[in-house]
Amino acid sequence: MSATEKEISYQTTNSYSTLNLLTEKTKNVWFICHGMGYLSRFFLKYFKELNPDENYIIAPQAQSKYYIPPKFKHVGASWLTKENTIKETENVLNFFDTIWEAEKPSNNLNIIVLGYSQGVSVAMRWVAKRKINCSQLVILSGGIPKELTKQSFTFMKNTKVSHIYGTKDEYLDNNRITYETERSKELFGNQVTVIPFDGPHQVNMELINKLV
Repeated sequence: MSATEKEISYQTTNSYSTLNLLTEKTKNVWFICHGMGYLSRFFLKYFKELNPDENYIIAPQAQSKYYIPPKFKHVGASWLTKENTIKETENVLNFFDTIWEAEKPSNNLNIIVLGYSQGVSVAMRWVAKRKINCSQLVILSGGIPKELTKQSFTFMKNTKVSHIYGTKDEYLDNNRITYETERSKELFGNQVTVIPFDGPHQVNMELINKLV
């Protein structure tokens, strides 16, 4: 007997979380993509340090949830795996598009797209493939997708790019740090500022606060 893998399309529902209110006082709209093992509502807690009047934060929820070992009591989520990555990426990007359409932030606001850890891969793909001309792109402790090139970001003329990583990151050795920072310079040239900090794999809000 032969096995056949087939494909169908269907409508699904997923959640996302927001922090603060979008008002006339808002200056910055953040679109933040969490790392593996997070839920969006918990990832938002880091960003409570930002001025609540001036910052509105949108955090999409990765669709693939699982119980976290070793006790398998808490739930986390993952964006992508090596399985069927191209199709799954398009599903994620369609999800992001739907969130963006629902929120409809004004073009007069500073749009900041941030990816942390595994979230870097989906944040950068969304910006590149949907040509999101954001004010800032923040690459935080994650890997840049290999298929992206300098030409993927030529539409971003005035975007400030920050590449932040911890020098004691347990997931990034020296060779990987060198590779990723060289990749960001290759993609963005003088637009990117590489910002190392003395610390592990974490969301460094002290540095993020300084970006706005």
